[in-house]
Amino acid sequence: MGFWTLLEVACMPIFQVLIISVLGALMATEYWNLLPSGARRSMNKVVFVVFTPSLVFANVAKTITFGDIVSWWFMIVNVALTFVVGGILGWIVVKIFKPKPYQEGVIIAAVSSANLGNLPLILVPAICNEDGNPFGNHSVCSTIGLSYVSFSMALGGFFIWTYTYQLIRTSSIRWKKLQAAEEAQEAAKRPNTDLDANGDTHLLKGEDEEQGAIVVSETSVNQAIVAPDESNVPFSHKVLAFVRQILHELLAPPTLAAVVGFVVGAIPFLKKIIIGDDAPLRAIEDSITQLGNGTIPCITLILGGNLIQGLRKSTIKVPALLGVIVAKYVVMPAIGILIVRAADKLGFLPSDPLFHFVLMIQFTLPPAMNIGTMTQLFDVAEAECSVLFLWTYLVAALALTIWSTIFMWILS
Repeated sequence: MGFWTLLEVACMPIFQVLIISVLGALMATEYWNLLPSGARRSMNKVVFVVFTPSLVFANVAKTITFGDIVSWWFMIVNVALTFVVGGILGWIVVKIFKPKPYQEGVIIAAVSSANLGNLPLILVPAICNEDGNPFGNHSVCSTIGLSYVSFSMALGGFFIWTYTYQLIRTSSIRWKKLQAAEEAQEAAKRPNTDLDANGDTHLLKGEDEEQGAIVVSETSVNQAIVAPDESNVPFSHKVLAFVRQILHELLAPPTLAAVVGFVVGAIPFLKKIIIGDDAPLRAIEDSITQLGNGTIPCITLILGGNLIQGLRKSTIKVPALLGVIVAKYVVMPAIGILIVRAADKLGFLPSDPLFHFVLMIQFTLPPAMNIGTMTQLFDVAEAECSVLFLWTYLVAALALTIWSTIFMWILS
C-alpha cells in the first residue's frame, strides 16, 4: 500500500468529521441560528443519556463474546495504558506551559483520551479493503478488524466515562470554586455606596477591611486545620467513600451501557434472544442500533457549533496547543510501539498482526469527541475544547498516515 493511498484512507474519516463540523458551525451562526447555545446544550444532554449509550451497547453486545474478552485481555491493559501515559504527558504539558486553571482538565483529557470509536471503525476496514495490505484476505480482515475495533470502542467508552468524566468534572468544580472566591474578594473590595454613609464611614471601613482580612485569614487557617483532620477518618470510611464514588461514575449512562453490553455479549442465552436476525427480541436491538446511529452526527454538529464560540472566545495559548499536538502525535505513538513490541516479546499477544496494529493505532488517534459532550455538560472550557479539536483533527490526517505506514512496515 503506497503512501498516497494510505494518505487518502487516513484522511477520509477526518474529512467527514470536518465537513459535518463546518455544517454545525454554519448552523450556529447568527445568520442561520438553527443551533444556538441553548439548543446545543439540550442536544448534548440527549446525546449523553440516549444516543451514546445506545451506540456503545449495540457495538459491544453484537460483536463481543466471553471468549473474545479472555483471548484479547491485553487490549484492556493497552487501552488503560493509553490513558495513563496520556494523562502523564498531559500533566507535563500543563506544568510546562501553565494554562489557565479551568483549561487544565480539558488539556490533559485531550492528550489522554483517544477517539476509539468512529475513526477506527472507518480506518481499519478501509485499510483492510486496500490491495497490498499486510493483514490478508479483505473480507476476513474487515470482519476481524471490526471485532477488534468494537472491543476497543467499548473499553474506550468505559475509561472515557470514568476517568475522563471525573477529570472534567473535577476541573469544573475547582474552577467554579475559584470563581466564587474571586467574586467574594471583589465584593469585599467594593467601596461603601450607602446613601446614609457619613464621615465616620471611612474609619469604619478600615475596621471592616481589617475584620475581613481577619475572617479570610481565619478561614484559611481553619481550612488548613480541617484538612489534616480528614486523615483521622477511619480507613473503612475512606474505602466506603471511594467505592461510592466509583459506583457513581459507573452509573453514567454510557458506562452503564458498556457494562450491560458486556453482560449480554458474554452470556450466550441473553445474546441469542436479543441479538441477531432470528432473535425473538430483535426489535430491541434494532431500536437501540437506530438510536446509536445518531450519536456521531449529533456530537460532530455540536462540535462545529462550539467551534464558532471557540474562535471568538478561546484564550488557550499557542504553546500549550503545540504541546498537546507534540505529546499526542509524536511522543505517544513512539511509546505505543515500545509497549506493543514488548508485550509481543513477552508472549502476551495473539499472533495476528492486525491485533498488533489496532493496539498501536490506539496510541495515535485524535481526542475523543465525548470530551466536547463533557465540557458542555459541566460548562467549562467549551471554547478551548473546540479549538483543540480543530487543530488536533487537522494534524491527525497527516499523523495517522505517517504512523499507520510505520506500523504496517514494522508488522509486515
